[in-house]
Amino acid sequence: MTENAPVAFVFHDDCLNHRNGPGHPERPERVAAIRDHLARGGLLDRLLVIRPDPCPLDLIARVHERGYIESIRRACERAPVQLDPDTGVSQGSWQAALVSAGGAVAACDAVVSGAARAAFVCTRPPGHHAEAGRAMGFCLFNNIAVAARHLQDRHGLGRVLIVDWDVHHGGTQHLFEDDDTVFYFSVHQYPFYPGTGSARETGTGRGAGYTLNCPMPAGAGDEAYVRVFRDVLRPEIDRVQPEAILISAGFDAHRADPLAGMSLTERGYAEMTSILAESADKHCGGRIISLLEGGYDLAALGASAEAHLRVLGAFGD
Repeated sequence: MTENAPVAFVFHDDCLNHRNGPGHPERPERVAAIRDHLARGGLLDRLLVIRPDPCPLDLIARVHERGYIESIRRACERAPVQLDPDTGVSQGSWQAALVSAGGAVAACDAVVSGAARAAFVCTRPPGHHAEAGRAMGFCLFNNIAVAARHLQDRHGLGRVLIVDWDVHHGGTQHLFEDDDTVFYFSVHQYPFYPGTGSARETGTGRGAGYTLNCPMPAGAGDEAYVRVFRDVLRPEIDRVQPEAILISAGFDAHRADPLAGMSLTERGYAEMTSILAESADKHCGGRIISLLEGGYDLAALGASAEAHLRVLGAFGD
């Protein structure tokens, strides 16, 4: 880890212009709530704020079908358009999706270059449900998958670890399940949307053994999650020895979240982050890039993101 470098906070106002539809829980106020919470507490002033550029389409095409990318662009031009029962687009969604994916790229660049010791990408729309050719679960482009390929293609990293602690299982698994260069780990409420993520799903072909799912029963809280990270995930990190750790940082397993039934608190998110930070220091020079996914109670979202960032930045106060 670059000890004296700041933690990057990646944000773009264009992310406020994406709307799924009236009354939708995945709303612009989510990212604004995190930014404003950090500003009120003085933490934002201690972070390296990065305003990302739109992601080049060639990078998005490393994980998505080109025809699908074009279909999203056309849908945004015709907006409002409903892509599935949960996912809609507005006139501002195309630019928001590009800068959200671009935020993942900018965070990777900052951390690998040493300009930042770690990074948190506070953008939307989120990404971890997006499949190669399908929008779903509030997601258009799979930002963390774009980040993983960018680390490999642009920065020459080998194996990348994706840790997905969003309360829902992610479609990210399906983008990499036959790939032994990306290890995908998910802990999630089960059974729950979207119905995937059983412990039997462990990867296919040359990716066999590089997917690890830890489905959790409703009501699981800090102790259960931390135990999984300490006793199940940490030994796998030692085995895989990744060159970077990416986190799908959904905060919707918080006990206050209205869309799920788990019992995590800010302390749990901090302890999970601490275990990952220790593993990153051990194996990959401290390189951690986390990306916002879910989280729909605004107060819990801001407080959980703060707890996560305080560990990433080793802010003791």
